[in-house]
Amino acid sequence: MNTAFRTTHALALAGLLSACGPSPANDTVEFLTAHPERIKEIQRLCREDRSKVTDDLCMRAAEAAKRRFFGDRPEQHTK
Repeated sequence: MNTAFRTTHALALAGLLSACGPSPANDTVEFLTAHPERIKEIQRLCREDRSKVTDDLCMRAAEAAKRRFFGDRPEQHTK
């Protein structure tokens, strides 16, 4: 089931990314995972002023927050 969920999630994300225009290079999931202050800023915009951000950016911030929550943080790999 876990593999099926990941595959479905990856396909959904790929579909969303292909439907949107180019995103800022510095707001990738990997970048956001390493910069929690940027995740918080984007999440605030997603809640309070949705017109300033895209759905794709909100999804990337959510994915980065999920990775940090479940332990996939860059600082863990440098120790």
